[in-house]
Amino acid sequence: MSKTITITLSDAEFKALEVVAMSAQEWADNSVHNRCRIAIEEIFASEVERITASGGTISGTKEDIVNAAPIKSAAERQAEDEAAQVAADAAQQGA
Repeated sequence: MSKTITITLSDAEFKALEVVAMSAQEWADNSVHNRCRIAIEEIFASEVERITASGGTISGTKEDIVNAAPIKSAAERQAEDEAAQVAADAAQQGA
């Protein structure tokens, strides 16, 4: 399954991007794809290390391994951090 991301730029932002990029769309596509590639490599390396350390075997493609990885999104991690901070603040006020 593929996902679509839409970016809305003001006229000034688009004009500025055209000054530094031959194609605003190609620049945006390349930037996002490159960041995804880096994250995939990081997740894959972490999973290979985790699986082999536990004595498991690795099978499937890199994409399969990344999709099966038990990882949290940045939004999930932030929500957990915020909840922990609220709990810590409440505990401190109650102490």
